[in-house]
Amino acid sequence: MANSGKMKVLSLWALAIFITLVSVVYQKMTGPTYPVRGKLEINGELIKYKLLRSHETTSDAVIEIPVSDTTLTAIYKWKRYKSHDDWTIDTLKVAADKFSFTIPKQPAAGKVMYHISLIDQEGKIYQLSEQPVIIRFKGAVPIYFLIPHILFMFSAMLFGVRTGLEAIARGERAYRYAFWTAVLLFVGGLILGPIVQKFAFDAYWTGWPFGHDLTDNKTAVAFIFWVIALWKDKKGKNSRVWFIVASIVQLLVYLVPHSVLGSEIDYTSMNK
Repeated sequence: MANSGKMKVLSLWALAIFITLVSVVYQKMTGPTYPVRGKLEINGELIKYKLLRSHETTSDAVIEIPVSDTTLTAIYKWKRYKSHDDWTIDTLKVAADKFSFTIPKQPAAGKVMYHISLIDQEGKIYQLSEQPVIIRFKGAVPIYFLIPHILFMFSAMLFGVRTGLEAIARGERAYRYAFWTAVLLFVGGLILGPIVQKFAFDAYWTGWPFGHDLTDNKTAVAFIFWVIALWKDKKGKNSRVWFIVASIVQLLVYLVPHSVLGSEIDYTSMNK
């Protein structure tokens, strides 16, 4: 019986880790800061590319595409996002076996939209993206704040999933796991999160009621549900159900891509 109990606990932890890892990978790959990757074949050469969607304010963003065919040219256009700017358009040739595109650095939360097309010797156009790609610039975040923030948020997700599984399995540790979920989420999301955001975008909080940042809002929603679940347990009112609900809510909000509706500069309201 003891071995059976240990195996059950290990199985639930293994499942919680798997669900957490899958959700983290999904969030990262679907977020608006994940690079646009692709490949295409031109004149028998396979060209792979990565179009940046996030960069630090300390330098221009440089996009390099390895190409050996010197007969190819590129049309590159860019302008600040949410501005009255005209498109800046350049025609580039292959140099040192690559195309090199430079996006001028912007202040924190400044965005630039850009579009790249390659043209072969016969004039055929190959667009690297159907729509212009938007890159957002951010300030550098000290690693001693960033790493703890990531670890706390990852741990909160793990314990949140584990709480839900424990409640479903009618285990005895649901309250304990829920408590640590709330603590980890509070420290990682509501203390370290605003500090990280201040360094990156010069604002502690851009969610409700000050803005529409889904990252801030979803963190607050998840935390509120855990507080309710813990309170319901103390009241003895359907605590198991509330632990499951809080776990599902947290999982759903974590699946919302990171940085959606995040901080951005509206250049239309500023002078050039």
